[in-house]
This record gives sequence, C-alpha cells and structure tokens, in this order.
Amino acid sequence: MRRIVLGFAAAAVWSAPALAPVAPRVSDALGLPRRLPSGTRGVALTFDDGPHPEGTPALLDLLGAANARAIFFLVGEQVERWPELARRIAADGHEVALHGYRHRNQLRVPPPALARDLDRGAELILEATGRAPALYRPPYGIFSPPGLAIVRGRGWEPLLWSRWGHDWRRFVTPERIAREVTADLGDGDVLLLHDADHYNAAGSWRNTLAAMPRILDELARRELPAVTYPAGSD
Repeated sequence: MRRIVLGFAAAAVWSAPALAPVAPRVSDALGLPRRLPSGTRGVALTFDDGPHPEGTPALLDLLGAANARAIFFLVGEQVERWPELARRIAADGHEVALHGYRHRNQLRVPPPALARDLDRGAELILEATGRAPALYRPPYGIFSPPGLAIVRGRGWEPLLWSRWGHDWRRFVTPERIAREVTADLGDGDVLLLHDADHYNAAGSWRNTLAAMPRILDELARRELPAVTYPAGSD
C-alpha cells in the first residue's frame, strides 16, 4: 500500500505543472506567467505552431495593415522548412519565441531528449532570424518538472496565456473564435491563437485568419494596443 501511495504522490508531482494553463493557482505557485507584467498597457497577441506557408504570410499582412505587433511561438522543424517566413516575422517587427523543435508533450519526452529538442529549436530560430528567442511556451502549455528546470536554466521566460480562441478545432467558426478570445478582455491579457495547422485540424488557420479582423476591431474599440514582451518592447 505504501508503494502505491508513493507512486500516486510521485505521479502527482510529475504532472502538477501540466495543470498550469487551466489552473491559475498552479501557474502562480510555479511562477508561470499567464499574463503580461503588472501595469502593462495593452495585450499580447500570440500565435503558436508556425511558420505556415499560407497562414503566416496572410496573418502578417493583416497585422501589418493594423499596425499590430504579435509574438510567434515557432516550431523548429517548421522554421527548418520555411526559414524565410521566420525571417519575415522578425523583419516585420514581431517577436520570435520558442515552441520547441518538435511539437511534443513534455511529459512524454525524457529530459536529455527534451534538452536537445529545445536547443535545436532555439538554434534554428537564431539562424533564420538573427534573434535568439527569449520566450518559451511548451506544446499544449504542458510543462514537466525537468522541462521547466531546463527552460529556466537556459534563461528563457515561460509564457502561457489568459485567453484563448480554441481555434485549432475543426468546426469552430470565426465568430466564435473572436468572441471567446476577446471575452472580458483587458490590459495584460495574453491571447492564444494559431497561424498553422501542422498539429491540429487541417485548414483551421483559415478560421483564425477570418476571425482576426473582428479581434483587431475589438482591440481598437477597447483602445488596447497589441504589444510584445516585455511590455513596450515593440
């Protein structure tokens, strides 16, 4: 019985960081930001899983027309395929951040393999853009204890999110994406969206792109600038 109890306790400790995206108390206890620093004026538009050969350039055009800045959490294997798109993201004034080399749940990756994965992803972003990523978000928002230690040991700042549009789903509408991601929106919020469909429903990025004019209009209506991280670095 004691072994069973200890086993459950060990499993709970191992998986506890995975609750951070949906449990503010857990993210606060672990020091995993879900929002921009206190006192920030504006919100962060963040996009995961790219670059994507269609979704990313179309999104960059929309952001440029609105004079809005965003944070792109890039996947190394996609940067490897489309380095020119990663380069354009940086050249357009957006922040490039790390989402890993492969899009894998940290709980399923041994620490040495995870360290190699993260280092490779960061190196590819630096090679493509000339910028070393300062921010990191894990796939699915899930940290393991070793993963969190590796990230902090590399000096990367973890950043989760406070609002999301669930835009990776197959049948979600642009209207619903915009409504969910802007609900009760205020200064300091971090919005999670996707400019790619490499790891979710095929074509889902199209709904995100269709939702963006509504999202940007809502930011303008509330007089909330889209900023990068740390606040004001755009």
